[in-house]
Amino acid sequence: MKIHEYQAKDLLRAEGVPVPLSQVAFSPAEAKAAAADIITKSGNQYVVVKSQIHAGGRGKGRFVEHPDLGGVKVVQGADAAYNTAQSMLGSRLVTVQTGPAGKVVQRLLIEQGIDIERELYLGVTLDRATSRVTIMASTEGGTEIEEVAESNPEKILREGIDPAIGLGGFQSRKLAFGLGLSGKAASSFAKFVGKLVTAYDRLDCSLLEINPLVITRHGDVLALDAKANFDDNALFRHAALEDMRDPDEEDAAELEAKKWDLSFVNLDGSIGCMVNGAGLAMATMDIIKFFGAEPANFLDVGGGATVERVTAAFKIITRDPNLRGILVNIFGGIMKCDTIAQGVIAAVREVGLRVPLVVRLEGTNVELGRKLLEESGLNVTTADSLRDAAAKIVERVR
Repeated sequence: MKIHEYQAKDLLRAEGVPVPLSQVAFSPAEAKAAAADIITKSGNQYVVVKSQIHAGGRGKGRFVEHPDLGGVKVVQGADAAYNTAQSMLGSRLVTVQTGPAGKVVQRLLIEQGIDIERELYLGVTLDRATSRVTIMASTEGGTEIEEVAESNPEKILREGIDPAIGLGGFQSRKLAFGLGLSGKAASSFAKFVGKLVTAYDRLDCSLLEINPLVITRHGDVLALDAKANFDDNALFRHAALEDMRDPDEEDAAELEAKKWDLSFVNLDGSIGCMVNGAGLAMATMDIIKFFGAEPANFLDVGGGATVERVTAAFKIITRDPNLRGILVNIFGGIMKCDTIAQGVIAAVREVGLRVPLVVRLEGTNVELGRKLLEESGLNVTTADSLRDAAAKIVERVR
């Protein structure tokens, strides 16, 4: 699960991680009031108006309605914050991560201006290769870490955290010295790293990224930006985090799938997939690509799906406007093939079938499942194997 920058900073502030003075605003009037309050508290006339969407590259992005305006703008005074907010709110911001359609900005973060000496990168995530929470740091703050990893991998410093003893003070100092910090800045950085790792662990994050992390001219360390992603499997421990979810920023189909406990991800292809088991779902997508087509989604209905869940899954697939065919691939172990067949039949009768449908069933109650499909009177093509199913759906789509 993702949250907005202002929400991530509220969480970090509560964990004792240093962040600038900031307030969220949902209207130009709120933006003006927030700017006036921050100016009074900070003694600095400059504030930053930051668009809040779930996408990176906001500073380099541009609004469709205001091509000369980026998603992040430094202004002087509360009146300027009001005028900028008027232009940003309700406008569509296009960045490298939103795609050409962009996203509508519905909230802003008003933040104090900072006298920046240096910009760094700092992130905490799970390194699956070492099975350890890992700190990544770089002198290339303010740029996409993926770009740094590709062009200058030697500029990324890494420290894996031993799960038995936790983060060592020497590791924080090693990172500080590796980034060229000394004196107060090095000490502040080491403390910052410790608090960030604690926040990562307490909040069950999958990613906690500060980009840029800034060093002020006085040697203070602040999180100028903050990105937090959370492990969905741990949200039952954090009811407050679940309440931070912004449905306007998430895919409607994926939200619907979550209600039915379905593992679903929208993709850019044209062949919808309904499969039981993540591994089989990946293999199904792979063989569709092997035959020259593209999958429209990843969908794992799980091993214990009911007729209602299968029906819901089928409905979600058919809502895709780019859909040109559907492949149902079920290997019945815990999941029974007749349950899948009943769900498919119920869904088709309810929503109709406007594209080719190929079904491959194997395993528990396979004969009963095939019989139900054959006797349903629906225009369903059956297949004997995964290869046969993929070939048939790609042929019919073409």
